[in-house]
Amino acid sequence: MLYRFKSKATADVVMLEPNGRRVLEILGKDPDAPGIVLPEQIPAAIEALRRAVALEEAEEARRREEARACGEEMLEPVEERVPLRTRVAPFIDMLQHCQREGCEVVWGV
Repeated sequence: MLYRFKSKATADVVMLEPNGRRVLEILGKDPDAPGIVLPEQIPAAIEALRRAVALEEAEEARRREEARACGEEMLEPVEERVPLRTRVAPFIDMLQHCQREGCEVVWGV
């Protein structure tokens, strides 16, 4: 399944189901139904995504430091090779364009 995010200001952003679901959960939106991020909601959406990225990076740093302290090398699981920062960058870019243009972002599943 794919999530397709659309706006009048940018090209579509398409995400695979696990990534799109995670983004919508971070935004507090229902990932099981089509929806909308209104222009007035965009600043909070950008901040929520940036906060989630910062939390993920802090947790990753903590885990690496803990592994180093124990003398171990931390191996990343295959599904976590692409960090959240990379996965949400196109969507944050879309939100920023929409914020400047004053238009909404909609999605469907």
